Amino acid sequence: MDMDAASSSAPSSSPSPRPLRVVICPWLAFGHLLPYLELAERLASRGHRVSYVSTPRNLARLPPRRHTAGAIDLVPLPLPRVEGLPDGAESTNDVPGGAVDPLWEAFDGLAAPFAEYLAAACASKNDKKPDWVLADVFHYWAPAAALEHGVPCAMLMSSAAMVASLACGAREHAELAAGAASVFEQPLAVGGGPPAGMPRYEWEGNAPLFAARGASGMSATRRASLTLQRCAIVAIRSCPEWEAEAFSLAARLLGKPLVPLGLMPPSPDGDGDDDDAAVRWLDAQPAKSVVYVALGSEVPLRVELVHELAHGLELAGTRFLWALRKPGGVADADVLPAGFQERTGRHGLVTMGWAPQITILAHGAVGGFLTHCGRSSLVEGLLYGHPLIMLPIFGDQGPNARVMVGRKVGLQVARNEDDGSFDRHGIASAVRAVMVDEDSRRVFVAGAMKMQEVVADKELHERYIDEFVHQLRSFITHAPAAPYPRAET
Repeated sequence: MDMDAASSSAPSSSPSPRPLRVVICPWLAFGHLLPYLELAERLASRGHRVSYVSTPRNLARLPPRRHTAGAIDLVPLPLPRVEGLPDGAESTNDVPGGAVDPLWEAFDGLAAPFAEYLAAACASKNDKKPDWVLADVFHYWAPAAALEHGVPCAMLMSSAAMVASLACGAREHAELAAGAASVFEQPLAVGGGPPAGMPRYEWEGNAPLFAARGASGMSATRRASLTLQRCAIVAIRSCPEWEAEAFSLAARLLGKPLVPLGLMPPSPDGDGDDDDAAVRWLDAQPAKSVVYVALGSEVPLRVELVHELAHGLELAGTRFLWALRKPGGVADADVLPAGFQERTGRHGLVTMGWAPQITILAHGAVGGFLTHCGRSSLVEGLLYGHPLIMLPIFGDQGPNARVMVGRKVGLQVARNEDDGSFDRHGIASAVRAVMVDEDSRRVFVAGAMKMQEVVADKELHERYIDEFVHQLRSFITHAPAAPYPRAET
């Protein structure tokens, strides 16, 4: 049964509106693939038909769908083979952080097979023409193809804080600088150094977003600008309850209607892997005594910083469970400091394989989370009310961390403002402040519990999905005869 706002307000004698047909195109990173699979699940649970488009290997690595398999059509598009892209590499997780250009080139090559798929869907005699295309932020070619067939397109985003950080000098008056094609290219228009509140290492670390990538010569921000220009609305995995100030600013700067999707938190039941070795280790630890350490799988730390993090955990003296991604090109014996595991073996565990993060965070022994501040990790950690030790690395993680600091849910590790490095003493100090010191821990736990109320509010997030569906229906009903104009490339 359709549960969107339009159907819920209709008289009981009125027929239910037909299900929507929606195409979802996530970026080739599991930090995008998984949340937008969750969006597909939530739409399908309301009776809508969803086509979820990615590459064959990425689709094969998705977790099983819960109760909506028949309503979600997985659409594989072959990723073009390009020079320099390893065999089987189809996501950012498959390529070294400094060697992503071939993946961008292959990604641009998905434009033709997507256009063919959409043309076939729109030409179908079985009423399979999509009502909407939901395109991730870099998919400039998806709305271009949708416009050819009169299908409206929404741009998917994950962080209002990132938009606010890109706004730079526009923060006070919500206007784009002359020469900025959109908020995504604002920093190029204003030039200069980082805006107030952003450390230089973060500003300079985001420089690759503005650099030409792949054979097209387009930057990530240029791709995002074209996607924004070609879309009718922006749908964001966020809500004012999560990042009120940034959400309000993003809504003014994007120049398109901004529709919250809510946070789409995972099921609180966990990953279902209670027999994992790390979970069994947690079973033997006291309640709220362990800090869980996980910095994502996309951008591993340099080995020297891995060593500083290890020494910091050792100095802090608290129990820890560390899901460590090994830096590339480093021998197993050199990943951790000599003797580290022997010295900390009684109160710490390091695992270099896959870890069931949601099950771990749900475990009663975990009392804090040392995180890179990716959106999914923040949502998962705060779903269980864990205070945070924050060590952002790239992209939206710095802006996300500043929002969380403002909500008093934890503490950022002290960093060198120029190069972003940190030392063992900064790690130890932050861990102790969140896990050991009673006065500071009390503040951070209280802040995390307030955010838990937001993340765990199932009714709130389901209502946002219902309102999003209502927006999609309303646009179809009231849209102008001509689609949004196509931006020039």
